Amino acid sequence: MKKYFLAYTFLLLTGFGFCQNKLDGFSREESEKQEALEELFLETVDFSSFKKHLQTITKHPHIAGSPENNAVGDYLLTVMQEAGWDSRKYPYDVYLPKDPGISLVEIITPKRQPLNQMEDILEADSFSEHSELKKGWNAFSGSGDVRGEVVYANYGTKEDFEQLEALGVDLNGKIVIARYGGNFRGYKAKFAAAHGAAGLLIYTDPKDNGFTKGLVFPEGPYYNESAIQRGSLLTESFTGDPLTPFEPALPLDGKKRIARLDPEETQLHDIPVTPIPYASAEKILSQMQGKPVPAAWQGGLPFTYRVEGGPKLTVRVKVVQPIDFVRINNVVGTLKGSTYPDEWVILGCHYDAWAFGATDPNSGTSMLLTLSQALGKLAEEGKKPKRSILIAHWDGEEHGVIGSTEWVEQMKDELGAKAVAYLNFDGGVSGKNIGGAASPSLKKTMTEAAKKVDYPYSDKTVFDFWAKDNPTPSIGNLGGGSDHIAFYMHVGIPSLSGGAGGPTLYHTNYDDFYFYEKFTDPEFQMGGTIAQWAGIMALRLANAPIIPYQVPRYAEDLSQHLATVTTEIQKYDEDFQGFKASLKMLEELKAAAEEMDSLVNQALEKDALSSKEISRVNKALLSLEKSFILEEGMPFGSWYKSLYASNDPFSGYASWILPAIQFEISNQSSANLEQWDQKYEAALQQLTLAIQGISKGLKTG
Repeated sequence: MKKYFLAYTFLLLTGFGFCQNKLDGFSREESEKQEALEELFLETVDFSSFKKHLQTITKHPHIAGSPENNAVGDYLLTVMQEAGWDSRKYPYDVYLPKDPGISLVEIITPKRQPLNQMEDILEADSFSEHSELKKGWNAFSGSGDVRGEVVYANYGTKEDFEQLEALGVDLNGKIVIARYGGNFRGYKAKFAAAHGAAGLLIYTDPKDNGFTKGLVFPEGPYYNESAIQRGSLLTESFTGDPLTPFEPALPLDGKKRIARLDPEETQLHDIPVTPIPYASAEKILSQMQGKPVPAAWQGGLPFTYRVEGGPKLTVRVKVVQPIDFVRINNVVGTLKGSTYPDEWVILGCHYDAWAFGATDPNSGTSMLLTLSQALGKLAEEGKKPKRSILIAHWDGEEHGVIGSTEWVEQMKDELGAKAVAYLNFDGGVSGKNIGGAASPSLKKTMTEAAKKVDYPYSDKTVFDFWAKDNPTPSIGNLGGGSDHIAFYMHVGIPSLSGGAGGPTLYHTNYDDFYFYEKFTDPEFQMGGTIAQWAGIMALRLANAPIIPYQVPRYAEDLSQHLATVTTEIQKYDEDFQGFKASLKMLEELKAAAEEMDSLVNQALEKDALSSKEISRVNKALLSLEKSFILEEGMPFGSWYKSLYASNDPFSGYASWILPAIQFEISNQSSANLEQWDQKYEAALQQLTLAIQGISKGLKTG
């Protein structure tokens, strides 16, 4: 507290405070108060609490729907309530497998050999012998018992299967083996089935994560020969519970009845799919006798990879995986705002895991608990945020980003009117390297907050460590695979994802507290650091009189994205002249955004905004991202409504910026480009008019 006391005394004596420049969205006087509050907040974060929470949450494996996961949810609820947050559970009954069921993998010919499907017990890691650990499995696998010859499909991407077709490889009745990477695992299964495969095995190749990268666990942080990546295969044309698209999967015994699809109406997989370790994959791949693979398909095992195994090598894959209704529970806490309680800043991370989940996701969970305690303490001392801050712990994410999606669908109208931003921290403290991705309006919030936090293992700030030798850090674009999807791509709420990362034993039974303490962050300094960074972002978004969106960034980013897609189109259509209507409107957007930014800053500088005017401006700002919401949705799935961003429907993880245009590119089509140019022009016009409306009010106010 000494640091804060001295700084605060200096503020009182000088009247100048900490900030040479005012913060975005604040007047100079409000900036000084905010800077003082931030100093107090930084001192309030208890770094030691992160370790305690992580130890508690990761004592047992806790798969969604299990008693152990319910116990974790109860712990989260208790901690949040004790920290002063108004907290409750949001229950849903969703259709998913909560157990791997029965599975086996064996080589049948030329010599019968059962293959391992579970991590080895390690003397160094006592967690590895936990009685509740499950064998490797892929949720939403089809059930079946199949035998066939083997085909290697590289990463199992759309392009990989197209290349197999071009090579004349017949997949009908075959067992495909593919390595993790390149796309979401569910698309590997979807493409394999579409090409006639009878079953699919997925493994992590040592070239991608294993001995070619460095020492393997328990000596190092990379996959050993028995490590297995688990994960969902869910690939519907929407995100969330497979039986309730667009509607929340409210409890079956609740007052409100939700119409559910019949499972036969879904796109759930038919073929059996299961993951195996690379030691088991090696036993198959080393016996293959076909033609050598294309050079880019060669993995890290010590032999030449082959496309086909030949008739002498046959493999059996059996999966019997029951799927039924399972109760999941989101835990959401609210710290009610003192001035603008109906404007919400939401932070979240899921808590369900494939096993212990020390890095993914529960480093993020533990960080948010640490943050909730610090913010709760400030509120108890009379320093409540001006806007409400919500911290959400999502359930059922690992099975297909289900818990957060159901909550967004349940709260859609309220979120559309109230949500300022969603900040996601899935596995948010998984190493010591800083990274992040964000919608345009939040990128500056991320970087500016990072300047305020010290990086623990150097004399630099988080910003400087993140930026390295560059003037500013590199910030990515949000793709798929986590809980920001429904907020950003379905409802149109500005979102970001950030934290610290590094090598992890992703989705394996070894992602436990021993691994975290040994390799991820032995000093346990990053949990508190990321809590500080997340807290500064939340407090600035919550306390700024004018929501501090970086509105001019829309034009800057969109200019680059339109140039990128134009170049991609011209690779197959030399006559394409670009998106003329959108580019023309983009010039108006740029001018309007810069004028608005200037007028807002002038009004804040003069402290000339009434509460009524602040309310008007903020209401308009909340509408900006929704300019990109197209009610009929994207051509690849009507649930995805944002014209600005979507996850790639052919890979699942990658970010598609300008997704309607990206869909045309993926099909090498020019047929609908003029139509999409008009729709993007209309969205940009709506955004521009909203911005101009803010400026007009400031001029006449």
